[in-house]
Amino acid sequence: MKFKDYYQVLAIDKLATPGEIKKAYRKLSRKYHPDVSKLPDATEKFKALGEAYEVLKDPEKRAAYDRVGQGQQSGQKFDPPPGWDEGFEFTGQGNDYSDPTAYSDFFESIFGGAGRTGQAQQQYKQPQGQDHHAKILIDIEDAYTGTVREITLQIPYIDAQNHVTTEQRSLKVKIPKGIKQGQKIRLTGQGGISTGGGVQGNLYLQVEFNAHRLYSIEGQDVYLKIPITPWEAVLGAKIKIPTPTGTIQIKVPEKSISGSKLRLKGRGIPAKTTGDLFVILQVLLPAADTEKSKLFYQNMAKEFDFNPRKELGVD
Repeated sequence: MKFKDYYQVLAIDKLATPGEIKKAYRKLSRKYHPDVSKLPDATEKFKALGEAYEVLKDPEKRAAYDRVGQGQQSGQKFDPPPGWDEGFEFTGQGNDYSDPTAYSDFFESIFGGAGRTGQAQQQYKQPQGQDHHAKILIDIEDAYTGTVREITLQIPYIDAQNHVTTEQRSLKVKIPKGIKQGQKIRLTGQGGISTGGGVQGNLYLQVEFNAHRLYSIEGQDVYLKIPITPWEAVLGAKIKIPTPTGTIQIKVPEKSISGSKLRLKGRGIPAKTTGDLFVILQVLLPAADTEKSKLFYQNMAKEFDFNPRKELGVD
C-alpha cells in the first residue's frame, strides 16, 4: 500500500483553511467530473478528489491524517505505525460510509473501523451529547493486576485562524483487572456536551496492549517463547521462566522438540474464565566458535546415526 498525499491531490497547502479546501475541491471536481471531462483518467481523478475532500473537510479526520502522515511522501510504501492513534479523541460523526468500496485501501487503513461504530451509537442518543471515542495503550501487566493511569487525549478543533489543531485534556482512568485487548472502558459524562440541554455524552476508551518483548496475547491467553539447550530438550530439566506475575519454575519434559508447547493453566490474563500461559520451547544450539567446540560437534556427527531428512527421501 502506498501513501496518498491528499493535499497534493487537491493542489493546496497543508495550512489551507476549510474554505480554501472547499474551493479547490469544487474547482477540480468540475474539471474532472466524468460527465464533463474527456480525459481518459477523469473517473479515477474524480474519485481521488472525493476521497481527499472527505478527509480534509473534516477536522477530526484531517487531524488524524496529519498525525499518521508526518514524514511521509506521496507514493512511498506505507503501513500505519502501531499505536499511531493512541489518545486521539474523536466523535465518529460523519463516518457512516454508505459505500466503503468508493474509498481506497489507504483510506480504509486509517478510517475504516472505529468511525462507523461512533456514528451508529449517536442515532438514538439525542438530545444527549455525542459519545466520544479514543484508543489507549496499556501494559500486559496492567491487565493482571488492574491499575489507575493518567492518560492524555488529543482533541481536534478549528482555531480562530481557521486552521485545524488539537488541544489536550488529561484524565485518570481505572484499568480493571482482567481487561481484554479491544475491550472498551466507558467514562460516563466525559463525551460531548449536549446542544439541546440534555446530559453530556460518554467517552469510550478502547484498550490495546503495548507490544511486549516477551509476551504475545490471544484473547485471555498469553504466549511466551523460551530458549532451551539441546540437553535440556533431550534429557528434560527444571528451568526458571518469567511470567507477568513473577518468576516461576517449570519442568521441561524429556524428548522435547523445538516448537513444543507447554500449557500452564490459569496463568493467563485473569477473568471470569482465566486464560492460560503457553510456553513455546525453542531449542538453541551452542556456537562452534572454538576448536574445542568444533571438535565436539564432529564427535557428535560420528556418534549419532541421525539423518533429519530421511523422511524426505534424501540422504
